[in-house]
Amino acid sequence: MNSLAAALAVGIAALGASIGNGMVISKTIESISRQPELDSQLRALMFLGVGLIEAVPIIAVVISFILIFS
Repeated sequence: MNSLAAALAVGIAALGASIGNGMVISKTIESISRQPELDSQLRALMFLGVGLIEAVPIIAVVISFILIFS
């Protein structure tokens, strides 16, 4: 049962992160097309946001390992 919970946690976290990354990147591209002079600032903010979003699946993997090996 713990392995099923771990698999669900990782799968749902990965799904949520991929949706979040897609939304952040699409809004960044939309913003760059509206104001091309802010390209470097928007890109830096995008990478920061994507990095923070990617932390969620990593935390889910750690929690799933705790579930499996406890």
